[in-house]
Amino acid sequence: MTRRVLVLNGPNLGRLGSREPDVYGSTSYAGLVESCTKLGAELGLDVEVRETNDEGELIRWLHEAADGGLPVVLNPGAFTHYSYGLRDAAAQRTAPLIEVHISNPYAREDFRHTSVIASVASGTIAGFGLASYHLALRAVAQDGPA
Repeated sequence: MTRRVLVLNGPNLGRLGSREPDVYGSTSYAGLVESCTKLGAELGLDVEVRETNDEGELIRWLHEAADGGLPVVLNPGAFTHYSYGLRDAAAQRTAPLIEVHISNPYAREDFRHTSVIASVASGTIAGFGLASYHLALRAVAQDGPA
């Protein structure tokens, strides 16, 4: 039986490949979806990748995950730094929630150094490009972190 996992992406992540490739790489969003679902299948995970620019929609997806006991790999995008609504939804998690970032926020502008999500996440993986997602999926597959 495969374990269902939601990979949720916030604003501007649908523009991967064209948005600041020097920061976010040249792989498209479709490439991210493909690599996550492929690795998920190898790990025995049923990975569903979603992206939205809408804060409310992302919050509803976190509620869905909490209600279903689903692990989440979450790249909140810019919501990382100020969305207390997203933080409160993430705090309701009933399974691991791993915050991921393609770039290392601490090596960038000062405003990116604060995450309102980190304190309610199981863990954070940042700075490894798309491999940040892969590391998070591997952690979920190994039943960690809680």
